[in-house]
Amino acid sequence: MHADPEASTDPVVFWEQRYGSSHRVWSGAVNRALADVAEHWAPGRALDLGSGEGGDVLWLAERGWDATGIDLSETAVARANAVAAERGLARARCIAADLAVWSDDPAAIEGDAAPYDLVAASFFQSAVELPRERILRAAAHRVGPGGRLVLIAHAAAPQWSSHHGEEFPTPESELRALALPDADWSVEVAEVRERAGRGPDGEVHPLSDSVVVVRRR
Repeated sequence: MHADPEASTDPVVFWEQRYGSSHRVWSGAVNRALADVAEHWAPGRALDLGSGEGGDVLWLAERGWDATGIDLSETAVARANAVAAERGLARARCIAADLAVWSDDPAAIEGDAAPYDLVAASFFQSAVELPRERILRAAAHRVGPGGRLVLIAHAAAPQWSSHHGEEFPTPESELRALALPDADWSVEVAEVRERAGRGPDGEVHPLSDSVVVVRRR
C-alpha cells in the first residue's frame, strides 16, 4: 500500500483522512479468505485487528461470535458500530484505539479481554508507520488454548498498480516473524491463495493473498 505524497505521515491523521474522504471505503462484506477458513469453526470470542469499517466483525457476529474490532480511525469505528446497531448485532462492537500502544500494554485498551478463541488480522498493512510484527506477536499472546490466529495479507501488488518494488509478506515470512514455539502451536494453513479483484477501471485481475492460520495447542 502506498501513501498519497500529500497525505500526512501521522498514522491517526492518515487514516482519518482516508476514511473521511469517502462515505464508505470498503464494501462492508467479509474478507473472503477469512470466511473460507472460519466458516465452520464453532463461535467463541473474536478480536479483529485493524477492523476498518467492520466487515469481518459483523460477519463473525452474525455467526454467533462475540466479536470485537480495534481500529485507529474513529470514523471507521463509528461506521462499523452504526451498521451493527442497524442490524441488531449486539455481539459486534468496534473500539477506536492505537494497536501500537496495545502491543506494549494490552490493558491500555478498555474492553480488550483475553483470551480469545480467534484473533484475526486481515490486510493489516499500511503506507505509514505501523509496527506490524510487534503487534502480531502481541496478538498471539491474546489467543487462548485451542484458539487460532489468522493472518491474511496482500502477497503482491495488483496488476494495475505502478508500485511493484514493495516487499510483501509471504506465509513463510509471517511464521518466521511470529516465532511461535512448535510445542505450543500448530500450523493449519500457510499458503498463497488467488482471488479475482476488480481494478479502478472495472477490469478483473487475479490477486494473491498470503493466508496463515496457527492454532494454540
